[in-house]
Amino acid sequence: MNATDTRNVVTARGLRKAYKNKVALDNADFSIPAGRIVGLIGPNGAGKTTALKAILGLVPFEGSLDVLGRDPRTQRDELMNDVCFIADVAVLPRWIRVSEAIDFVAGVHPRFDRARCERFLANTQLKPNLRVRELSKGMIVQLHLALVMAIDARLLVLDEPTLGLDILYRKQFYQRLLEDYFDEEKTILITTHQVEEVEHILTDVMFIRDGRMVLAAPMETLGERYTEVLVDADRVQAARELKPVDERALPFGKTVMLFDSVPRERLAPLGETRTPGLADLFVATMKGTYA
Repeated sequence: MNATDTRNVVTARGLRKAYKNKVALDNADFSIPAGRIVGLIGPNGAGKTTALKAILGLVPFEGSLDVLGRDPRTQRDELMNDVCFIADVAVLPRWIRVSEAIDFVAGVHPRFDRARCERFLANTQLKPNLRVRELSKGMIVQLHLALVMAIDARLLVLDEPTLGLDILYRKQFYQRLLEDYFDEEKTILITTHQVEEVEHILTDVMFIRDGRMVLAAPMETLGERYTEVLVDADRVQAARELKPVDERALPFGKTVMLFDSVPRERLAPLGETRTPGLADLFVATMKGTYA
C-alpha cells in the first residue's frame, strides 16, 4: 500500500518478528480495509499481541508495514494522533479516581473529547471522586467505554478488551461499542480468543496461528466458502473422498465434516448441510496448537 491508497488502514507484507527463542511473526501478510470491524483471533502465543505492537510502533520488525499511510517504525508520534489503543479493563489502577482516569487520557491523546466522555458518564452511576476499587465490574466497563468513545481515532485497537469480565458485561461492552462508537470513518481491530462473543459484530476475521495468518476473509464470504455436513453413517467414505479440512465424531455413529470451497450441491447427498459458526471454524483451523 502506498500513501495515496485509502482503501486499507493497515497493509503488512512479510512481517517478521523473532524473539530470542521464538518466532512470533513468520512472514505474515495481511491487510485491514477502512471502515471495518476486524477480529484478530488466535490462541495464546500465536502472535496476536506482537502483530498489534508492530502496528502501534512498539516493537522493531522485519518486512513492510503501512498504517494509515505511515511507517510505525519511523512515524509513530504522527501515527498515534489517529490511533487509539485500549488493553483489557484490568489495566486501570485500583487506586485511581474516575476524574484522574479522565485527566490522564486527556493528557496523552490529542483527539480526546472530555465533554463527550462526561456526557456518556452522566448516564451512569459513576461519580468523579470514586476510585476504581470501589466500582463494580459493570461500572469499570462503563468507565472504559467512556474513555474509548471520547477518542475520535481513525483506528481503534482493542487487545482482549473484556478479559476477566463475565459474559453479560462482555456483551454489553461490544454492543455499546457498535451502537455508540463505530461508523464508516472508523476502523476497529479487536484481538481475542473468545470467538463467540465477537462473532456477531465483526465484518472481517483473521485467524493467526504460529505467527502466520491462516484465514483472512470478510464474514459474509465464510458461509459461501465453508460448509459443515452431518454425514450419514453409510456416506462417510464418500465424504472423505471430497477431502474435508476437519472431521469429528459425534455420538450414535454420526460424523461432522468441514469442507472448504466444495459446492453445496455435491455435499447435499452426504447428509444435512449447514454453515459453520466462527467457533467451529476456529477449532478446526487451530487443531494441534493446544496439544
